[in-house]
Amino acid sequence: MPPKQPPKRPGPRNRNPQNTPLAEAVAQRDKSVIALVKQAVNHKNALLAFQPIMQAGRQNKVAYQEGLIRIHDDSGRLIPAKDFITVVEEMELGRQIDCLALERGLEALRLVPTLRLGINMSARSIGYPEWTETLERGLAKDPTIAERLILEITEQSAMTIPEIVTVFMRDLQRKGITFALDDFGAGHTSFAYLRDFFFDILKIDGKFIRNISLSADNQVLTQALISVAGHFDMFTVAESVENAADAAFLTAAGIDCMQGYLFAAPSTNPPWLDQPQRLRA
Repeated sequence: MPPKQPPKRPGPRNRNPQNTPLAEAVAQRDKSVIALVKQAVNHKNALLAFQPIMQAGRQNKVAYQEGLIRIHDDSGRLIPAKDFITVVEEMELGRQIDCLALERGLEALRLVPTLRLGINMSARSIGYPEWTETLERGLAKDPTIAERLILEITEQSAMTIPEIVTVFMRDLQRKGITFALDDFGAGHTSFAYLRDFFFDILKIDGKFIRNISLSADNQVLTQALISVAGHFDMFTVAESVENAADAAFLTAAGIDCMQGYLFAAPSTNPPWLDQPQRLRA
């Protein structure tokens, strides 16, 4: 006879991961985030923080600025997108945040004729009527805005609907708008998409860039990305450049531009505006 198996120990009654204390705490946090974003959207409590993208060969020369959306609560506390965007990105609130970012960016471009500006958007906002109307209104006010506007779409977002993204890009590129593939390497990178998308700028994710001067693996990977981008005639931007040693390596490797705290932190009071609060209107 086979040996008797010991009786199974009874497990906890609640095995549903959705009912764990941690899951409940996350759900409550998400509800608070959603409520905060809804309030900011309803009252248009949003503004841009500007961070320069610097030319690698001339590190005192700004190639363009990136406008990063910030919302603020009733107390005036500024909240960066990284603290809320993952919660709302798949909701209509995500589309409304993209509309606010675009609206603020277009207003900055109208106020500052010498400004070239990158604005983040999700591929999910393609075809969203309010976003399209916001863009059309902005372009109608100043014909030079299109050639000074850069739309930044993350790799992860672009890969969700590649066929739609390619058509969208080609339509707006005909109007002079530039496209950047943001955070490249953060997701499941496919080099085939670089051939199909026709992005103008490739932004290499910061996880490859931080302390690159000390990491042989990241050096090889980044040099490969620079080479591939050059083959497809894309400018390259290294994100999260935080020290001079990394900047020196990247410059020698042939990167076109760099962005990070080594050069400047995002600022809601950019030097080219006498009254930056006008962007909040």
